[in-house]
Amino acid sequence: MTQLLIVHRDPEIGRGLVQLVKDYTGYESVLTQGESETLVWLRRQPNLRPRILLTQLQAPGLDSFILGALLGEMFSGLQTLFLPAYPASAQRMEVAGSKVFPEPIDGERLVSTIERSVRMFSDAPDLFHVLDILQMCCLSKRSGAVQMVSGSNVGTAYLRDGQIVHAETATENGDGALFEIVSWGEIEFAYDRSVHAGVETIKKAWNALLIDALEEERRRALPAWRQQTA
Repeated sequence: MTQLLIVHRDPEIGRGLVQLVKDYTGYESVLTQGESETLVWLRRQPNLRPRILLTQLQAPGLDSFILGALLGEMFSGLQTLFLPAYPASAQRMEVAGSKVFPEPIDGERLVSTIERSVRMFSDAPDLFHVLDILQMCCLSKRSGAVQMVSGSNVGTAYLRDGQIVHAETATENGDGALFEIVSWGEIEFAYDRSVHAGVETIKKAWNALLIDALEEERRRALPAWRQQTA
C-alpha cells in the first residue's frame, strides 16, 4: 500500500528518496514533480490515501505550503515533511522531533520520522514546532503571513524577505506576541503570501528574536522567586 507522496522537481533526488523509503521502511511511494501533476495524479487515483507528504519546500511550479494545505483538506491526518533548499549549517537552532530536513538530508532521522508519522492516529493533526516553521520561513526568505494555532490560541507572524517584522495575538503585539506564540510549542499553521503587516513593530534579526523568545520561555518556567534573578 502506498504510504508516501513524494514531491520533488529533481527526478534524480526524487527517485533516490523513493528508494531510500523502500529500502529502509518497506513503504511504497509515489513521485511527482509539482503541484498540478500531484493533483492530477490524485484525481486519477481516488482510492489512494497517502499518510505522508514528503515535499521539496519550493521550486518552479511548486509551493509546498500551498500544496500541503490543499492535500491536508483532502486527506485527514496527512503528515507533512519539508525539504528546504538551505543547508543544515544555516539553521540557528535545533528542534526536537523536527519535520524539516535541510541539505544534506539526514537519512536516519528521515526514516525515523516517517516510521513515527505512519504510526500516528489516522486523523492526527499535522503539528509543527513554532520554531521549526518560523526558522524555515526566515531561512527561505519568505514574505507574507503565517497564522499559527494551538487549541484556542491564535497568533500571526508577518514576514518580509525572511525577517519577522510584526506579530500579534489576541492580547499582544510585536515582540511580546512572538514570545507568546513561541511558548505554545507545537502548532498547526497556515501561510498566505499575499498578506502583509500594516505596521512593522519588530526590528531585531529573526535569529536573535527567536533566541530571546526561548530565553523568555525558560525564565517564565522558573519559580517566581527565581525569575527576578534569571
